[in-house]
Amino acid sequence: MKIRIDKARCVGNARCAAVAGDLYPLDDEGYIAVAEIDVPPGSEDLARRGARACPERIIVVDDTTT
Repeated sequence: MKIRIDKARCVGNARCAAVAGDLYPLDDEGYIAVAEIDVPPGSEDLARRGARACPERIIVVDDTTT
């Protein structure tokens, strides 16, 4: 599973990191630090919850990858 993030649209609410801080790293200013995440096995539900927490809906879950 991969997570793709439209970093340019991130406004720094940090709700993704509040839900799943180990999966959604923030930069020093509180914005998402990465554009793509390879979700480790067993963390899929946590990754989805972090994505759903984003009010801007800039986080896309790609379940088609392994």
